[in-house]
Amino acid sequence: MKPCSALPPGAEIDPNGTWCQIIRHQPHGSAAQPALFLDRDGVVVEEVHYLHRVEDTRMVPGAAEVIRQANARGILVVIVTNQAGIGRGIYNWDDFILVQDQILDELAANGARVDAVYACPHHTNADPPYNDPDAPDRKPNPGMLLRATNAFKIERQQSWIIGDRANDLVAGQRAGIIGGIHVFMGHGVESGEREQALALNSENFSAYGADSIADALNIIPILSG
Repeated sequence: MKPCSALPPGAEIDPNGTWCQIIRHQPHGSAAQPALFLDRDGVVVEEVHYLHRVEDTRMVPGAAEVIRQANARGILVVIVTNQAGIGRGIYNWDDFILVQDQILDELAANGARVDAVYACPHHTNADPPYNDPDAPDRKPNPGMLLRATNAFKIERQQSWIIGDRANDLVAGQRAGIIGGIHVFMGHGVESGEREQALALNSENFSAYGADSIADALNIIPILSG
């Protein structure tokens, strides 16, 4: 795979191939904060098959408002995204950076910010060395969320995840956070996704269905209270 030409500030691609970027550090000595974990495609931006071009990047209506509200309430915002297109050689990290910069710039223009981004290129059908079918960072495994809990002081029992796949919510459940929202966008409209997501609802994990991320303002207590 073509190496990344230049990493943005705070970013690294670790030996396992996972993108880890801390954009905004917690102040030294701060107390634990709740976190809002967000899948990217189908949640923050519209699903485009293997999104890797800036011109195809379109924000989901309401996404910036939800993130802005999280910022205002002292909730960390962390993007956790599977990026199998990188592992499969469809695009590279330079393409990922351009799209990410577009997303972050558009959020900033709407008064919203992201604290960290994690991206996993592994997939069963990826090229070596990214062809691990059970990579710890690939959702539904919780690795990317656990990385964030190691990088930040996170109050897991107040933290939520929003995704368009049941596997996003599974990752949240495995990471020990309190709940998740499955959105009916992107892959979320596929047969069985909503049912699998809602089946995760239990005493220890609250699973909700919604039309889009915009509904989080009416569902997640730390955003709506």
